[in-house]
Amino acid sequence: MTPTDSLTRGAGRTAVRPPLPVKMVIAGGFGVGKTTAVGSISEIEPLTTEASITEVAAGVDDLSLTPRKTTTTVAMDFGCITIDPTLKLYLFGTPGQERFGFMWDDIVEGALGGLVIVDTRRLDDCYAAVDYFEHKGIPFAVAINAFDGKVDHTLDEVRWALDVAEATPLVVFDARDRGSVRDALLVVLELALARSGG
Repeated sequence: MTPTDSLTRGAGRTAVRPPLPVKMVIAGGFGVGKTTAVGSISEIEPLTTEASITEVAAGVDDLSLTPRKTTTTVAMDFGCITIDPTLKLYLFGTPGQERFGFMWDDIVEGALGGLVIVDTRRLDDCYAAVDYFEHKGIPFAVAINAFDGKVDHTLDEVRWALDVAEATPLVVFDARDRGSVRDALLVVLELALARSGG
């Protein structure tokens, strides 16, 4: 008897299919909340590749707006969340610094879409991520992380500053809040499914 037979045997029983796996990327500049977002929503203990910020790195990375930040992602973050019985998102967070950009192609390969997290106090830090997704033609949404419960610019101002198309969704969210992260990811999922005709 095969595993399929054991699931379908018996009157009135139907096969139970595992949820469809979907890869989603969470990107953005240094210290914008990527690791926090993955950790907030993951139903498993997230895999992180955090390393201490050294004196040398502190001289390269701008810590002025993130003075309490003591670690940084040096490869990727990984987590997952089951959206419903039919769909499971596998989340891959990219490192934020441009010097780790050589890893992005490997991390992004096979992704259905991306969420680019933005800190409105440091918009220039996310240009590389926006440009990357636009260049690759990967559907993405821009998620403005509300640090201290506020953002420094309106959505229209952010759209203008980033020069993103009207079709690219912009949302305000809180990377620390599970429901807020879920809602932002669902925006990306809906966008990607609409683009694929699904």
